[in-house]
Amino acid sequence: MAVVMIGIDPHKASHTAVAISAAEEPLGELRVRACTAQAERLLAWAAAWPQRTWAVEGAGGLGHLLAQQLLGAGERVLDVQPKLGARVRLLTAGDSNKNDPNDARSVAIAALRSAGVREARPDDHAAVLKIWSKRYRDLGRTRTQVACRLHAVLCELIPGGLSKEITAGHAARVLEAITPAGAVEAARCELAAAFAEDLRGIDARIRQTRAKLATAIQATGTSLTGLFGVGPVIAAAVIGDVRDVSRFPGRDHFAAYNGTAPIEVSSGQRKVYRLSRRGNRRLNHAIHMAAVTQIRHRHSQGRAYYDKKLAEGKMPKEALRSLKRQVSNAIFACLQADARRAAARVKGPGGQQGNDSVASAAGSHPRHRLFGQATPGPGDHPTATFSSPAPGPAHGRGTAGHSPVAATPPPPTPQVQVERPQRSEDERSGGAARRRPHSAARKAKAKGSLITPQRPKGTSHPAKKTDGNP
Repeated sequence: MAVVMIGIDPHKASHTAVAISAAEEPLGELRVRACTAQAERLLAWAAAWPQRTWAVEGAGGLGHLLAQQLLGAGERVLDVQPKLGARVRLLTAGDSNKNDPNDARSVAIAALRSAGVREARPDDHAAVLKIWSKRYRDLGRTRTQVACRLHAVLCELIPGGLSKEITAGHAARVLEAITPAGAVEAARCELAAAFAEDLRGIDARIRQTRAKLATAIQATGTSLTGLFGVGPVIAAAVIGDVRDVSRFPGRDHFAAYNGTAPIEVSSGQRKVYRLSRRGNRRLNHAIHMAAVTQIRHRHSQGRAYYDKKLAEGKMPKEALRSLKRQVSNAIFACLQADARRAAARVKGPGGQQGNDSVASAAGSHPRHRLFGQATPGPGDHPTATFSSPAPGPAHGRGTAGHSPVAATPPPPTPQVQVERPQRSEDERSGGAARRRPHSAARKAKAKGSLITPQRPKGTSHPAKKTDGNP
């Protein structure tokens, strides 16, 4: 426990700091103007307390610059969420007025007593991904706004406007075919042409930002792009918001953080769960886009899992939520594997880049990865660090959207496999004739026998197995 906790309420023009002891007794207060010397003034004022810890409200938002300056000076900084500080202020007896000193004191108390406060970290490569991911998101919103304005003008020139998605080239061709009948229509055509030009410029900036995201993701060497439906844009959004996956004890905590875990609203003997509206909505949207991409491609195992839930009687939205949870588990396994590979490179001499034992320990071995490779098609994803075949036992056959697995046996180390959906019999090559001996061999192995069950006389020989299983 820190001997002195210094809470800071940051603002655009000024910062208010309040120091308290371990018994929550006020020790001092300072208000500094936001300028280039703000960190030096705070450090000079806090020099009287050598064993100190700083608690900055919103260290990832308005207080980001000040927190980074304190970290650069070698100080220990905690990131206190604004909601947590507001709750402490409202529950504290006595000074509950809303002002900067009380807010700073509430931030210090929250950092002193709450176990869920995280330490602020210096900016790393994840911050670069977060910056360009936010840029890509803002450009998308701007494009939607310009497209809506363009469509509103075209509706005044053409009955019904354009039924399909508006593009700059389509709008230009439509405007070329319009002959203005007067000054009013000429002005509208000129305005629509200006909107089309704006749309063309935004599309160019979106392509440039996507290319920067692809380059930044490739520099991380992450395995997230090996998941079906996860490209550079979604991977950048995930890594930029998660940063350090070790702060999540398990995949259930990660699901609660991204909003894919249901919320319990039980009372007494009545156990009820409802949809979660909490968590990081940016991360939830990224998982949602990956799940929707899997549903749109019928050859993906995500679509097979979705159809399985529909066959069980679930509504389409319920099946989508179940799929999103599976995608969340797969993303968490990939993040853990990336973190362990990074730790192995730091500890070992020169690292073991490309070693699959780390991914196997995290349950994300390429042969057991959930939902296949990143993008549909017969080839591998260009930014994937390694190929991503379909999960499950490796068969010696090619499947649409998945690269065939080599006949190299898996490592002998025990592997923690992630739960994954299985494809239906109609989608598997060989059908039931391939599945029956495989199931029989599995049952025989479970009983302790390694002998392949004999097929009845007079039956045709089943398809020859090439996966090396007994």
